[in-house]
Amino acid sequence: MSEMKLSQFNYFLPEELIAFKPNKDRRKDRLMVLHKDTLEIEHKTFYDVVDYFSEDDLMVFNNTKVFPAVLYGKKEKNEADIEVFLLRELVPEQKIWDTLVYPARKIRIGNKLFLDNNLVAEVIDNTTSRGRTIRFLYNGTNEELKKDIRKQGLAPLPPFISRENKPEDFKHFSSPFSKIEGAVAAPTASTHFDELLLKKLELIGVNFAELTLHAGIGNYTKILVEDLSKHKVDSEQVIITRETAKIVNNALEASKKVCAVGTTVVKSLETPVTTYNRVDPFDGWTIKFIYPPYKIRIPNCLITNFQLPLTPMLMVVAAFGGYRFVMRAYEEAVNMKYRFGPFGDAMLII
Repeated sequence: MSEMKLSQFNYFLPEELIAFKPNKDRRKDRLMVLHKDTLEIEHKTFYDVVDYFSEDDLMVFNNTKVFPAVLYGKKEKNEADIEVFLLRELVPEQKIWDTLVYPARKIRIGNKLFLDNNLVAEVIDNTTSRGRTIRFLYNGTNEELKKDIRKQGLAPLPPFISRENKPEDFKHFSSPFSKIEGAVAAPTASTHFDELLLKKLELIGVNFAELTLHAGIGNYTKILVEDLSKHKVDSEQVIITRETAKIVNNALEASKKVCAVGTTVVKSLETPVTTYNRVDPFDGWTIKFIYPPYKIRIPNCLITNFQLPLTPMLMVVAAFGGYRFVMRAYEEAVNMKYRFGPFGDAMLII
């Protein structure tokens, strides 16, 4: 297959099929099962996922936890309403952050931003059209600052979720594996799991492993080039411990399923691959951009949500399941009114 273009990842998605909030019991979400070998498609419920796994198969979860990255306030005192999206802590000891701001045209270097909970920040640099570097003017420690940010910060909803952020969105973005704070985009495939379902898989003999990828805003940033080889990917922090690498490699040696729960796990596992198609421990940053005809070398199974058109996550899924098969499955999902997006239904590719 030749190099693919952005427009090949477009498809018709009626807006009413985008899930703006999750079902109460996500185990009851629908599950589309794609069999790569036979090109068969099955329609199940998510709790049926246990039927596709056996003793010593492995599920790998991303244990990142969403940071309350969205803050509201005013520019200077009592002026325009503003939104500040905290992307990344740049210099902790100086309380300097990389951010996106809105409306950006009103926010210039030297402006003070008065945020809720009496937080004040100063703009010290322009980085992109919406990007600003800010320094919090805060007398306490950095940990105290973060504690205050957590009190008022809201979950970073994807831009296509056209409703107000609510405090309960943190619960919607959490799974039993959400532990290490740092993501500003939620790895939502794991939110279909609860303790009961995990216990059921454990009784079958399925093993679990964890890694960390702090998902960034690049997952939802619009790709602006038709030639995907020219797309610049934002870097994201990845941590794969020696123990996790060993568990993954042992499962591969035993010809077991190694199931990536989410596209962030695929990206992580594909970053430190050896020439022998095994995983090395890793603690660093990745700019891995996966799209067909990339050959996936580590996970042989994927659980993911239904991704929106033209997104990097859809490209990972297409590389994993095969472009034509995946796009046919997506057409079927639209016809059968599956729910799309991070709060929607799930797909299992085996």
